[in-house]
Amino acid sequence: MTLLELSGVAVHYGRIQAVSELSISVGEGEIVALIGANGAGKSTTMRAISGIRPLSAGSITFAGEDISKLRADLRVVRGISQVPEGRGVFPGMTVAENLDMGAYARKDRKNLRADLDRVFELFPRLLERRTQPGGTLSGGEQQMLAIGRALMAKPKLLLLDEPSMGLAPQFIAQIFRIITEINQQGTTVLLVEQNAQQALSRAHRAYVLETGRITRHGEGRELLADASIKEAYLGVA
Repeated sequence: MTLLELSGVAVHYGRIQAVSELSISVGEGEIVALIGANGAGKSTTMRAISGIRPLSAGSITFAGEDISKLRADLRVVRGISQVPEGRGVFPGMTVAENLDMGAYARKDRKNLRADLDRVFELFPRLLERRTQPGGTLSGGEQQMLAIGRALMAKPKLLLLDEPSMGLAPQFIAQIFRIITEINQQGTTVLLVEQNAQQALSRAHRAYVLETGRITRHGEGRELLADASIKEAYLGVA
């Protein structure tokens, strides 16, 4: 079943067109990766899905509903939660307060304790640092906090924008293991990632975005084995 579908989407920043005629789909239960060079339009696509950037053309359908003109906060209520590039934790708030902010739009308050326990099970480091201000955490811990905060919204679709950016190798491996675990627990994931090796090895399907347009699409491991993808994105000639 298709959970998310973008059809003919275009997004502008003033006169500059960031994405054009973009059509992608994400099936329920999938990890779908979106890879491409800097400036290809990957983050713009994520902002369009979450409602931060308006569409110039096209449509976005989520769970059968056209959400193209729906406010960003209402998309969270519908089940779309984004972990932005740069993490965006609230530095002066504790880990526990940051996580509570992730649940601000939820109506089913009775399940908050169970979902908080799930986050701490995924990220034991956050439990250890629950009273510590978010701004004092390491980069890897802040990424854990940003993902945990998004999960507290209990999303059907988790948008991850460059989760490995700026992290040490040991944190990168841990973050991607947890992304797989989150998916196996039932959350659909759309992943934008510069680390094409990690993204393609874990994605069910993937799209290649170049200068605002989709140029390739296929199974993750199929694209991982493709010679042109290796040369362009994996540094393998």
